[in-house]
Amino acid sequence: MKYLSRIFLAGMLTVLPVLATIYLLVWLFTTAESFMGEPLKILLPEGTYVTGMGLVAGVAVIFVVGVLMRAYIIRTIFETTEKLLLKVPLIKTIYSALREFFGLFADQSKEDHFQVVMVNFPEQNLRLLGFITREDFSDMPTGMVPDGHVSVYMPMSYQIGGYTVYLPKDRLTPVDIPREHAMRLAVTAGIKLKKQN
Repeated sequence: MKYLSRIFLAGMLTVLPVLATIYLLVWLFTTAESFMGEPLKILLPEGTYVTGMGLVAGVAVIFVVGVLMRAYIIRTIFETTEKLLLKVPLIKTIYSALREFFGLFADQSKEDHFQVVMVNFPEQNLRLLGFITREDFSDMPTGMVPDGHVSVYMPMSYQIGGYTVYLPKDRLTPVDIPREHAMRLAVTAGIKLKKQN
């Protein structure tokens, strides 16, 4: 019975990641199709729309936006619109949080930004994987974060969430691995992953 269980488990561990990846790709495809496809169906002559045009249009729009953001006037218009959006309470909370989260991974130019560290708890003989998210607290109330402390985000395994703790820098040990690898390691509870080519 144990032999059959091991075979079943091996099959499941092989199939599930493939199915999950396919499901995600299908979801992205259908979302892009439904979001961009409907306007295209209205704009194009009847019968000329082909499945997949919505996805291609979505990729094209993202690329064009990236090119336009290099122009000073477009960037200024975007920043002005963004400032107006950030004055709306609910939108401000959601938008700013998402922008900062994705910005942490997108900004590879700053080595100390979202730096991977091990948080040391010598009293418990414990170390936790974390990411330094902030070192300057000048805009926060006096005394809220003591001098020499930094904010460290520690993600939880197998779920979206985590804890932000404020610790002295001498309790942190920098780790020389890419952020994406460290996040994958944390989210998968430290399970050994195959090396990516």
